[in-house]
Amino acid sequence: MSNRAISTELIELGERIRKRRQEMKLSQESFAEKAGISVNTVSRIEGGQTAMSVEIFRKMIEILETDANILMGKEGDDAEKRKQFEEVFYRIQKMEWKEQKIIMQTIDSLIESFNEYR
Repeated sequence: MSNRAISTELIELGERIRKRRQEMKLSQESFAEKAGISVNTVSRIEGGQTAMSVEIFRKMIEILETDANILMGKEGDDAEKRKQFEEVFYRIQKMEWKEQKIIMQTIDSLIESFNEYR
């Protein structure tokens, strides 16, 4: 892969990271603090001027509550569905354990009832 292709991919990745960060209403400062990196590094990543370690990328995925494929630009046709599932998943993840258990039991019941009609 040529250096030009790599830099184009870094720029596009940085733009997707910036867009998601802004959607979540996170400043570069708060994002940097959560990721354990400097604001300057965030700026350079978002500008496509520097690559990042896998560890930092993982932290960003977690902070941005998104999927790595989405940040990598590999959304595919099911991107909207995936995004909806992720949003529901993250909302459930923030609930208390007892509430999560009720949600899972409800989902299991719904799936069983749909399977009966097939």
